[in-house]
Amino acid sequence: MTRRLAHPLTRGLALDDPRTTEVRKRIVREKPFLRRIYEEWYAAIVADVPDGAGDVLELGSGAGFLDEMIPSLISSEVFFVPGVRVVLDAAALPFGERQLKAVVMTDVLHHIPRVADFLEEAARCVRTHGVVSMVEPWVTGWSRFVYSTLHHEPFRPDAVDWSFPSAGPLSGANGALPWILFERDRARFEREFPQWKIERVRPFMPFRYLISGGVSLRALAPAWTYRAFRALEAALRPAARATAMFAHVTLRRS
Repeated sequence: MTRRLAHPLTRGLALDDPRTTEVRKRIVREKPFLRRIYEEWYAAIVADVPDGAGDVLELGSGAGFLDEMIPSLISSEVFFVPGVRVVLDAAALPFGERQLKAVVMTDVLHHIPRVADFLEEAARCVRTHGVVSMVEPWVTGWSRFVYSTLHHEPFRPDAVDWSFPSAGPLSGANGALPWILFERDRARFEREFPQWKIERVRPFMPFRYLISGGVSLRALAPAWTYRAFRALEAALRPAARATAMFAHVTLRRS
């Protein structure tokens, strides 16, 4: 089914090929339904960024356009992509202590194979009261079905370890990792990373990203239906913990 729905621009491209990220950047801009989803995600993230001194680092910037909303953004990727300012490893950030006021990302944390190292590095680089703000996949009854049957990335809510083998910068993943960190293993997270306070976990968006086709599939509905689906999701908000596919998570540096 997913093969028939595959976006024609991505056919034949390997996930870990930088050209795939460039193609996805074009898809995000040319699919109005999907672009509006990104705009909504970015608005939530921008609202988290504190005022005052410090840089804002985005991880996994290649396919996005957050730099249009944060002009001084330090965009980054794990490989060279045109328009990205820094190539880096999230587990070894090339910044000084307290240099950043925020680290932000969309759909990136679950691709970091040594996430504990990233959290330590972010704690070193982010100033007191700064944030890590992200939109990531989430685990619910509905999302388990979608991510396990319709999505290409590994999705293992039962994983014992937070780390996973680094098969490749994009192909290596555990889509359930954010939920494992901030929900299932929250007590462990708070014990091992007292530098970070989990300020927000907001599960949301059960249908719209799926309907948009994301960056890999064709859209399942025209752009003019966006408001209707957003209204439907608003009505279903009380059931978000059973239906959400994503969560907006905010960590505050203590």
